[in-house]
Amino acid sequence: MAIKLIADSGSTKTEWCLMNGKSVKTFHTQGLSPYFLSAEQIEYVINEELKVKFKKTAPDEIYFYGTGCSNADNVKLVKKAVQKVFNDAKIFVDHDLMGAAKALCGHEKGIACILGTGSNSCYYNGKKIVKNSPGLGYVLGDEGSGAYMGRKVVQYFLYKTFDEDLMDRFNAKYNTNSDEILSAVYKKPLPNRYLAAFTDFLVENRGHYMIENIIEDSFNDFFFNHIYKYRESWTMPINFTGSVAFGFKDVLKDMCSSFELQLGKVIKKPMDGLIKFHQ
Repeated sequence: MAIKLIADSGSTKTEWCLMNGKSVKTFHTQGLSPYFLSAEQIEYVINEELKVKFKKTAPDEIYFYGTGCSNADNVKLVKKAVQKVFNDAKIFVDHDLMGAAKALCGHEKGIACILGTGSNSCYYNGKKIVKNSPGLGYVLGDEGSGAYMGRKVVQYFLYKTFDEDLMDRFNAKYNTNSDEILSAVYKKPLPNRYLAAFTDFLVENRGHYMIENIIEDSFNDFFFNHIYKYRESWTMPINFTGSVAFGFKDVLKDMCSSFELQLGKVIKKPMDGLIKFHQ
């Protein structure tokens, strides 16, 4: 029986699962986005953060589902990096959206959505992705994602839109200022992760109308710009994965109900579904 290694890689972290018969072991490394890391950097992370944890087990097959792996150049870059670490393995690299679709829908038809640090969605016909609303990244798109919500939190703070109570809570939690924030967003690496971290503030202050507005507006933007574009949305279940979807699933449930859409699965991470799919 082939030893399989599955990777689900987002912008922030990568979850790995080594399947050897009935033995299933999971590991974590940092996110391996080919938009932010070179082939050499990806190879280094896999060697230093993952391979050292394997004893003598070497995978025969590797299924890598990663953010940014929707274009051929990025797929080539990731494949090259993984192959250098695991020379003898058969390697399959696909988009994280395909991983989400397989995890959420299995072999059934449905709408699959990712709401994590970034966001994406597709209509999956049980075998392949047939339609995909374009993912434009955190600058132009990523509606409904952690980076999108975090950006709104920061805007509310910098524009002093928050009421006095929320301004005080924000200052107490982050003790930062506009210079630090602007430097982190415009000058430092991985600004999408930096912005997404501000979703903690939303989680901790649920119930305040301004906080609920930010969450609802962000999801509304996602539904309007993406879910609405699939004709299948009106007849198929809408499934979600990602920390943001899972953390605010009560809002997603209300939203699907008010739009008369059928809410399918909402899972925190795709790995459990991917293990089932590849078994």
